[in-house]
Amino acid sequence: MLSVLPAPVRGVITALLLAVNTIFCFVPLLSLSLFKLLLPLVFVQKHCRTIMTWIANSWIRINNAWMNAVGPTEFDTQGLQTLDLQHSYLITSNHQSWVDILVLQNQCLGRIPFLKFFLKQELIWVPVIGLCWWALEFPFMKRYSKAYLAKHPEKAGTDLDTTRKACDKFRTNPVAVFNFLEGTRLTEAKHARQQSPFKHLLKPKAGGVAFVLDAMGDQLQGMVNATIYYPDGVPTFWDLLCGRVRKVVVRAELTPIPAEFIGQRYDRDEAYRLRFQQWVNGLWEAKDAQLEQLKAHP
Repeated sequence: MLSVLPAPVRGVITALLLAVNTIFCFVPLLSLSLFKLLLPLVFVQKHCRTIMTWIANSWIRINNAWMNAVGPTEFDTQGLQTLDLQHSYLITSNHQSWVDILVLQNQCLGRIPFLKFFLKQELIWVPVIGLCWWALEFPFMKRYSKAYLAKHPEKAGTDLDTTRKACDKFRTNPVAVFNFLEGTRLTEAKHARQQSPFKHLLKPKAGGVAFVLDAMGDQLQGMVNATIYYPDGVPTFWDLLCGRVRKVVVRAELTPIPAEFIGQRYDRDEAYRLRFQQWVNGLWEAKDAQLEQLKAHP
């Protein structure tokens, strides 16, 4: 068992295992992706996506194996048991660490379809893993500031068009589309800079989720609103590699998506935008209270 080794040694070994696992899965993923480009037929696309999802899930299984070997993590998870692999879901969660992603992959494996994360466009250039994300059709988003859009109004609506094109590819297979509503990891500096009204969260950014509902709301079974809590403090990715993450609490709830929010244009209807932001803020208020309760009664 790796758990008997010193923590730094465990970290180096598991980092190498993660790298080898990623490279090993990269080759077939890229090959299948190129095959899809050469044969853009619906049945070919569907079967290739099924195989590629199996490869990606195998990558997660191997990661779960070294996570268990390096220092077993106790997961206290509730709310995912009622979900299934046959439906599509919109997933969101609070965001504190890169560990959040492996936690969600670990706990969602076999319970819901493979998670497809919304990513910043710059991440496509990350060596190896960026091409894996591209091959798996993760949506890459390029966000423009209000100042930039004021100078280049022709770019308005680009985010929505990108989201719609990405989500159109998901209609042949069940999918779990993931979006961190906060848009970035929580830190004390970011919390203070935002003057966030929430004690344990950053302000949610409703636009990304609204764009998904506009593109594929009729396909979604609902929103899975997950809350992640680390009783021993928020870990770094190195802590995970070293086996120092002893316990993780995950609470998830399948929230119905109000019919009034399906198929609307978030970027064009100010009244709808305000109602949607109020709905999202209500979800975040409940999440903040839940985190406060978990901290008070671990």
